[in-house]
Amino acid sequence: MFSLSKLRTGTAGWLAAAALIAGLAVAAPLQAAPLSKADREAIEAVIKDYLLQNPEVLRDALMELEKRANAEESGKRAEALKKNQKLIFESARGVVVGNPKGDITIVEFFDYNCGYCKRALADMLDLIKADPKLKFVLKEFPVLGPGSLEAAKVAIAVRMQDKDGAKYLAFHRALLGSRGEANRERALAVAKEAGADMARLEKDLASAEINATIEESVKLAEALGIGGTPSYVIANEIVPGAIGFNGLKNKLDAVRKCGRATC
Repeated sequence: MFSLSKLRTGTAGWLAAAALIAGLAVAAPLQAAPLSKADREAIEAVIKDYLLQNPEVLRDALMELEKRANAEESGKRAEALKKNQKLIFESARGVVVGNPKGDITIVEFFDYNCGYCKRALADMLDLIKADPKLKFVLKEFPVLGPGSLEAAKVAIAVRMQDKDGAKYLAFHRALLGSRGEANRERALAVAKEAGADMARLEKDLASAEINATIEESVKLAEALGIGGTPSYVIANEIVPGAIGFNGLKNKLDAVRKCGRATC
């Protein structure tokens, strides 16, 4: 992602920006008639001197550049949200907790080794309890190493044998709420405690559905510009980070009020 702070850091960043502006300024005359080397050097010297005397021009230019980059990225996210509505909110590979026929859906991308996801677990459970019309969808997004990937695969195998989601939710709560690293060994132990059919689970772990589910989540996350966990999709908005029970509830209230996560 474009970062104004990176361009502001160090002389190299300022010189790069100055060169960019100088290049833009010189480009226009070049379209009309070629400049000699001496003419180009003279123009660049004038621009350099002006920028040194008026450094706020660089600041304003960089701020405008960041503004345009953010607007472009927001536009891409909005288009990706529109294009992938069914995969985001209705994919059979997402686990539904809460009311499957709810009037509002929250989609969460999570990782079993994410500390913030562990904190956000209580937010999800409290929201489901407080709002009987809420549909909550969980998407495996293992981004924190091999252990996360192993745990996600076991979780998907649990989902494959659990039509109503009750067994998965028990597994999800136990693994996400536990201490220590989530990995294959730990996930298998939790799955057994949750009442999973372990023989079937081992068989399902070798199925193509496991990787297909993870690939679907990864592709969606890339399209939506999601790079961390937890991240939520609520109506028309991508909400990064564990914003807490009140933050999520405010988004739900806004959707019911004006059809958007932010009115």
